[in-house]
Amino acid sequence: MVDAVLDKKGSDIVLLDLREQALFADYFLICTGENERQLQAMAESVAMQAKEEASVLPRGIEGEAGTGWVLLDYGDLVVHIFGPHQRDYYRLEELWTNAHTVLRMQ
Repeated sequence: MVDAVLDKKGSDIVLLDLREQALFADYFLICTGENERQLQAMAESVAMQAKEEASVLPRGIEGEAGTGWVLLDYGDLVVHIFGPHQRDYYRLEELWTNAHTVLRMQ
């Protein structure tokens, strides 16, 4: 899914291992897009890649590109696609400081 984000020029990509901190998910993939159109393209790319390569559909999708935050819930993996202002406001990485950072790409 990181590749799907990169294909759409997503930035500030972080993959957090939450297995020791949370019961509801094993990993968070957090990334940033610059505008509504890019956020939508990233969400669609992630969903398409998950379906084509792993035959999985999201359990749920929350938010919309126009709000600056799209969440795709795959059970063990939750993908957070943020606009810059929402990413700065919610600061998920700071909420999960005890999580192991598996990947960080600026």
